[in-house]
Amino acid sequence: MSQTRREFLRTTAIASVGGAIALSPRGARSAEPVDGPRSPAARKKNVLFLVFDDMRPALGCFGHPLVKSPNIDRLAKTGMVFERTYCQQAVCAPSRASMLTGRRPDTTKIYDLETHIRTTMPDVVTLQQHFRSNGYFTEGIGKVNHPRLEDAPSYSVPHRNAEGGNWVTPENLKLQKEGGKVAGDTYDSEPSGPRTMRANAFESADLPDEAFIDGKMTQMAIESLGRVAPRATAASASERQPFFLSLGFRKPHLPFSAPSQYWALYDRATIPLPYPKAPTNVPDVALVNWLELRTFSGIPDVGPCSDDMTRELIHAYYACMSFVDAQVGKILAELDRLDLRKDTIIVLWSDHGVKLGEHGMWSKHTNFEPDTHVPLIIADPDYAAGSRTRALAESVDLYPTLAELCGLPPVEGLEGTSLVPLMVDPTRRWKSAAFSQYPRPGNIMGYSMRTDRYRYNEWVDRATREVKARELYDMTNDPECHVNLAPNDDQASLVAQLHGQLMAGWQAARP
Repeated sequence: MSQTRREFLRTTAIASVGGAIALSPRGARSAEPVDGPRSPAARKKNVLFLVFDDMRPALGCFGHPLVKSPNIDRLAKTGMVFERTYCQQAVCAPSRASMLTGRRPDTTKIYDLETHIRTTMPDVVTLQQHFRSNGYFTEGIGKVNHPRLEDAPSYSVPHRNAEGGNWVTPENLKLQKEGGKVAGDTYDSEPSGPRTMRANAFESADLPDEAFIDGKMTQMAIESLGRVAPRATAASASERQPFFLSLGFRKPHLPFSAPSQYWALYDRATIPLPYPKAPTNVPDVALVNWLELRTFSGIPDVGPCSDDMTRELIHAYYACMSFVDAQVGKILAELDRLDLRKDTIIVLWSDHGVKLGEHGMWSKHTNFEPDTHVPLIIADPDYAAGSRTRALAESVDLYPTLAELCGLPPVEGLEGTSLVPLMVDPTRRWKSAAFSQYPRPGNIMGYSMRTDRYRYNEWVDRATREVKARELYDMTNDPECHVNLAPNDDQASLVAQLHGQLMAGWQAARP
């Protein structure tokens, strides 16, 4: 189902003033402490926050059989891998706003790619701003918030971006200049007006990493680390100033552009094809027409990609994964050279996942598992290395977690739960559910709940609270979500139970 720009904006405009089901908090308060084993004494450590765009947990340390990510895998061995982390909305700006404010989309009122957090929450204290107000030097490089939506109060110095665009080869630069496909009112993922995106969806070039924008931003981050290191390691406590450096990579987001050396790591013939069909009994409102990919040259305007095109696109995505992994390796090497590791928390996180042909769709913009499931690694030198947890976590949990790890005072109104108790005891009892959502035209909001076994979705009229459609997937017996069980009579009792749990919302799901 496609979504026009006009419909999308109307949906979000109405949603911003309309009510929401019980997922929206009333009188939200900061996350409550969780009883359990005591953590190490918090101290003001540095924070290196690595943010990725459209990165699935398709990494070696998450068990992916093909993607080569040796540097991220080494990082995972120094910290904790959160195997089941979920974003709050599977599109860039809302997800980032949610994570950086510690609030969920029905609180931020940000559902699109155009609304700045200071428009809906003028007095909110962002994650980096909280650190800055507690004596940290904070800096942002690259895509931390969505482009054009960076937040000046969050940083000690102006946010910076590397120069350059999405393509580097003469062919693609020429195609981009000429234009061709006009997205306009049919572009269902970035409703920011007509766009021309005729260049290819992927690119391989025999050029060094620094010819690409993520390679340039890596060098900017390395330069920044060299500048802040003397203050962070000063012998005198009065002169010492810890840093919070946020580095936002563009990849592996479309277009899948990477140096040819990373393409060469993969044999395309060995890449398996995804299951190409939409789930049985799935309601139309749950689906999208993946126009984000269709705007690129060589992609069909209607209908599916061919098998060859599917494999080529996945190959390109894997190349981008290995490309950004190499950038992580360079930054970690610089941390070691500067002797900063022992005092620095490293966080690796992505705003959302992405579909690579699953259910016959591409990109994100849904409540399906590939879109909402994100990688999360936290490496804190004061906690056990090489640990893992299967507990359900959410992007909104990062704010209270980092504040606690660094001994900062709690912030009122946060809607996540600090993950520190899991870093002490990865097997402890934890959240009963993680929550995501996605808007649709006609003032419809899709609310999604991931429990240990099930994914349950309701598509709700925000004005009347009427449930227009339901989805239920058994993630144990049907992990690829081939069949929507919600319409089945024999699932009525389970649907009623999950409906009640969804209505109780995130507050009732806390440990």
